[in-house]
Amino acid sequence: MNSLKPLTIETAPQGSQPTLQAIQKGFGFIPNLMATFANSPAVLNGYMGLDAAWETSSLSAKERHTILLATSVANGCKYCTAAHSTILKGMLKVDPAIVKSIRAGQTVSDVKLNALVQFTREVVGERGHVSENTKNNFLAAGYAPAAMMEVLVGVALKTISNYLDHLNPTPIDAAFQGEA
Repeated sequence: MNSLKPLTIETAPQGSQPTLQAIQKGFGFIPNLMATFANSPAVLNGYMGLDAAWETSSLSAKERHTILLATSVANGCKYCTAAHSTILKGMLKVDPAIVKSIRAGQTVSDVKLNALVQFTREVVGERGHVSENTKNNFLAAGYAPAAMMEVLVGVALKTISNYLDHLNPTPIDAAFQGEA
């Protein structure tokens, strides 16, 4: 039973409307996940605030979306897996073989991205109990120690959206259907 429906700017609570307007302006459409978050201004605005802060991290857009995809795959979220696969391949021009490897739970051909994916998978799978070996590989790949904390923010963002999709499956937007 889906009790939460995607809302429009007009049907959303007043506290969600400005954020939905900004999303519409930035994306050109309001993704169904954000439209569903709009049922609660606290959730929508909190999520978008955390996302805005995370975009100021030391990680590149490619690395941030790699974390989001790896987390979505580990959490089994079809909506977010489709969305971040689309963004990585389309907007960020990441090699489709890398996206395919992440989605399949395999080793990624890019050594630095592979260390990031392995670290992210272990954060999710082991609930933050990352082995010393995985941490050392992450640092040896060229990431700063503070980047470990930044990965946590990405995992937190995706855990919120992944779990919403589990509680209340979200229709995958037409823009992401090619990766569904």
